[in-house]
Amino acid sequence: METSYPLQALTHDAISTLILSPEEEEVNRVMTICNACRYCEGYCAVFPAMTHLLEFNKADIHYLSNVCFNCGACLHSCQYAAPHEFAVNVPRALAAVRMKTYTEFAWPHAFGRLYQRAGLTTALAAAAGLAIFLLLVLAMNQGSLLNAPLAGNFYAIFPHNFLVVVFGLTFLYAIVALGMGVSQFWKMLSPPLPPRGATGAAGVRAAKDALTLKYLDGGDGQGCNDEDDHATQRRRVFHHFTFYGFVCCFIATSLGTIYHYFFNYPAPYPFISAPVLFGTVGGIGLIIGPAGLLWLNLRRHPAHALPAQQPMDRGFIALLLWVSITGLALLILRDTTIMGLLLAIHLGAVLGFFVTMPYGKFAHGVFRSAALVKNAIDKRTFAAQ
Repeated sequence: METSYPLQALTHDAISTLILSPEEEEVNRVMTICNACRYCEGYCAVFPAMTHLLEFNKADIHYLSNVCFNCGACLHSCQYAAPHEFAVNVPRALAAVRMKTYTEFAWPHAFGRLYQRAGLTTALAAAAGLAIFLLLVLAMNQGSLLNAPLAGNFYAIFPHNFLVVVFGLTFLYAIVALGMGVSQFWKMLSPPLPPRGATGAAGVRAAKDALTLKYLDGGDGQGCNDEDDHATQRRRVFHHFTFYGFVCCFIATSLGTIYHYFFNYPAPYPFISAPVLFGTVGGIGLIIGPAGLLWLNLRRHPAHALPAQQPMDRGFIALLLWVSITGLALLILRDTTIMGLLLAIHLGAVLGFFVTMPYGKFAHGVFRSAALVKNAIDKRTFAAQ
């Protein structure tokens, strides 16, 4: 039976002595075969990084797994994939270990295991439970779930200070939890001392690779193999809609905060104002992107899919969609009698998203960015040697 070790409490050297789990052993097996073959060396960051390793310990395996974007190109080009007796499947093997990364480095640790086991249920239950709580607060304050038209004045339903405290503390918790997890992950990676001045340049390179989703191009610029051998750019496009939709919504919230505290200009804002325009564009992006990703997730080639990870993926997508749909509905119907009802439902969805953010698919972007920084540092280190 595999012994459970808290990886976040161990150093890189200590981790190198640990027995591999079955998922990690499979990555060790397939990477050993790939290191001998090297046909896919130009496909993504995984294979060049692999070539600098003679053996694969836990830290190396988690690093390679988080550099992988699961584009599927290597699987459809592999001469050792099933039905070959080696049955090499790099995307699935790395995905299985990525899931262990999220679980092992979750903070607090127990929350990661909860989300791993029931991602979709946990995400939607969190959003529904928080929405019900806010609906009860609304009913107690207003005497009804319906209200007279308030010209979009959300603070007449929930006081501004109440929203700042509740959402500020929840968002702060999510940031701290993610920060704690990724800082321990980085400590485990223990990158070699880079050449002088390389860290800043590596950070810029990693940010560029992450923001442009460079490694969703399949290595030849054609994109991902979603359903079959035919490569498309759909995953890349829908990821961009999702990420930049989220960025636009964050900008909208930040602008609203600046307007309120620095210009003494509280909400509601007109439809042509910067916060509303950014929020609208972001909301639309967060419908198109997640809807497209869910469609691709449901149609993905079975050899790519990791059944144990699908609840986490779909829970994240479903919650993003729910946040966006309720947010746009609230914007459109903010002058009606159901504004308070929609506001409570939307705020519950947002709170549910913040609470589950460190324990779901959102975390993959943070861990992957750290792995890309190490990858960029390693490239400069090896080039300088």
